Amino acid sequence: SRGLNPLFSEPGDHTAFADGYPVTIASESSLERLNGWIAEATAARGESPAPPMAMQRFRPGLVVDCPESFAEDGWRGVQVGEVSFRVAKAVDRCAMTGIDPRTLAYGREPLRTLARHRLSADRKTLFAVHLVPVSTGWIHVGDPVSVR
Repeated sequence: SRGLNPLFSEPGDHTAFADGYPVTIASESSLERLNGWIAEATAARGESPAPPMAMQRFRPGLVVDCPESFAEDGWRGVQVGEVSFRVAKAVDRCAMTGIDPRTLAYGREPLRTLARHRLSADRKTLFAVHLVPVSTGWIHVGDPVSVR
């Protein structure tokens, strides 16, 4: 077990096998919007359309169906099945997202487009949010999700 960044966690918060936080959650609608932005920019440059980005590039532990793109930016907490989570922070993305998990080819997307549309004040490209569990229990595919 290792502690989390104290700027975005509470005493006792920890993770074991995750990159920086215990759980990452992303929404399908956010990925659809990102893919739309990439397609628009590709067409504007006169390039051939690229296949849509797969969610696997962002390595979320949880993927939710949400009608509003990037709604997760405003969430304070999430309940999935039996488990409650506190939102720690937005996820700033690294160059690893440029690697296609199927082909291992590297490209400038999605960071190029995230930098145009999802750049934080400290110049980080954002997609998804990190969660810290505040309860224990089971999560199953298809469980109800509620946000606060």
